[in-house]
Amino acid sequence: MPFTAAELVTINNSTLETYVDKGTVWKQDVANKPMLEAFNAKAGKFVGGKEFVSFLVGSGYGGGALQGYTGDDQVSYYNPTGNVRARFPWKEHHIGMVLTMTELKTDGIDVIEDGADQTTREMSGREQQALANLLDEKNELLGADYTFSLDRLIHGDGSTDTKAIAGIKSILLDNPAAGTTGGINRVVSPWWRNDAATAANAAAGGQGAVTSATTNGGALIEFMDKALRRRSKYARGSTSVRYFCGSDFIDAYKRELRANGSYTQTGWANKTPDGSMNDPQHAGLPLEWDPTMDDLGENKRCYAIDMGKTGLRLLYMDGQRMKKHNPARPYDRYVMYNGITMTGVLVAKQLSTSGIYDIA
Repeated sequence: MPFTAAELVTINNSTLETYVDKGTVWKQDVANKPMLEAFNAKAGKFVGGKEFVSFLVGSGYGGGALQGYTGDDQVSYYNPTGNVRARFPWKEHHIGMVLTMTELKTDGIDVIEDGADQTTREMSGREQQALANLLDEKNELLGADYTFSLDRLIHGDGSTDTKAIAGIKSILLDNPAAGTTGGINRVVSPWWRNDAATAANAAAGGQGAVTSATTNGGALIEFMDKALRRRSKYARGSTSVRYFCGSDFIDAYKRELRANGSYTQTGWANKTPDGSMNDPQHAGLPLEWDPTMDDLGENKRCYAIDMGKTGLRLLYMDGQRMKKHNPARPYDRYVMYNGITMTGVLVAKQLSTSGIYDIA
């Protein structure tokens, strides 16, 4: 079977007769993924055996109240209720690549087979003509595609692929008082809602998107302080909030800072004035630019995500985090297969410590 056009391009780009940046392939379009990195940094694990990861959650109140009495007045008793179980289904994911042995030979790499096992060796003199190890480069591209697609899933609501993980938009809703999350009805459970300032929330009678203005100390900055107080009302010691923002949101925040000034202990002494400004912080927490949000058209949005143990967490099934596979080749095809699977779920035990905020 002849090479496809794509295979020829790959071989030509990875093997070169000259020695320009030998051994290095400079990536041009691999963007930073701060939200995915943050979830992975605090990821937990769960064991198999059930199709759901579930937690017992509740309003924190049982429905009773103190009543006054005197002497032999009759008093009442009540049975505290309010706890329910949130259930999040875990999902399986796969990405895999195929590589022909002919491609590897062209790159000076030999495949040694021992039954179903396949190993590689570099041919003698390969270094005289090879620019980059084609097999290594293919595996790097596979890993990059894995993280890119997982990052998109984490930002999503689960609707693009119902068999894949449902992301933050399945838990943090534009209209927090509607729908269900983890099987719990948010309409009748006001304690099971995230904070929000969105057009959808305004249409339902709640807080709408914020109109940023530099007057009176900055409307956006003032709003963010109020939102912080709302979220902290029910916060526990395990709360750990991260802000992820689109570029327009950060720029609006900066404009308000520039117009109103900001506090400093060093002043301008012995410093050259610089009109640039680093991405700001709010209450000591960085407003992190998330390039994926811009790619998804969320330039004007900010997520305040509680990534503590009671907030939103990414969980991997024990032993199933980025699991590598090397399937045996078919008897009638001289090819190699590499695959990666992951079994995981995004869960939440508390929603009121997280929020979604848009600027108009």
